[in-house]
Amino acid sequence: MKFATSLPKVNYHSHTVRCQHASGTEEEYVLQAIDLGLETLGFSDHTPWPYTNGYVSDMRMRIDQLEGYLDTVKALKEKYAGRINVRLGLECESFPAYMGWLADLKAEHLDFIIMGNHFDTDDSQGVRYFGRAKTPVEIRRYADSVIAGMKTGLYNYVAHPDLFGRLYEKVDADYIAVCRDICAAAKQLNIPVEYNLLGLDVHAHDRARGGQGYPCEAFWEVAAEIGCPAIIGFDAHHGIRPAHIEAEKKAFDYLTGLGLKIVGDLEV
Repeated sequence: MKFATSLPKVNYHSHTVRCQHASGTEEEYVLQAIDLGLETLGFSDHTPWPYTNGYVSDMRMRIDQLEGYLDTVKALKEKYAGRINVRLGLECESFPAYMGWLADLKAEHLDFIIMGNHFDTDDSQGVRYFGRAKTPVEIRRYADSVIAGMKTGLYNYVAHPDLFGRLYEKVDADYIAVCRDICAAAKQLNIPVEYNLLGLDVHAHDRARGGQGYPCEAFWEVAAEIGCPAIIGFDAHHGIRPAHIEAEKKAFDYLTGLGLKIVGDLEV
């Protein structure tokens, strides 16, 4: 892991059409990233899980699509070697029942994994979506789940760590305690937390609905106080666009202004 002294030319948070809410081909993303001067592009589509009850998710690839995803990104890594570093990863929750499966998958195929902890325990069971958390008990559950995931050693960084505050109504003592615990664990384990650029575009309406949305200034002020590593993620769903670079510049200035160290490359 290398820290940046200037604007990073990397993005590890990119999706594909397989997740059912993105568009564009993987090769289009690669070519767009090259045109915009990126040096590293990581694909981290929403992981499938080996559900045992026949559940089919509407926000992630199916398990039978995984091989095609792996093969496609590996081929692009080889095709564009020397022009851009293409990296193969997944965005995954911290689901205890599947950690063995995920560890084997990473060891055999993946360069990296980011933790996008959207759901609690196993989304096939109709459990809570953490982005709708409104009570201290719910946001504490989120923190415990994220920290447990970090301790597995499988995850290279935590995506949108402040997701739990989307609809949480106030920055109170419980909110700050969750921020502190996540950031303290990230510092101790040397795992970056992500400033998520998609949140700037898509989730501003959460603030209008009374929530904190994400990225949330209160979270990042705590992160700066504690001194955990940070990383900027595009969370690209519709290509790599000039708007991503402009938003990244603003995010970099904001985070470095707080005194945070920004990861320039995961070096995976």
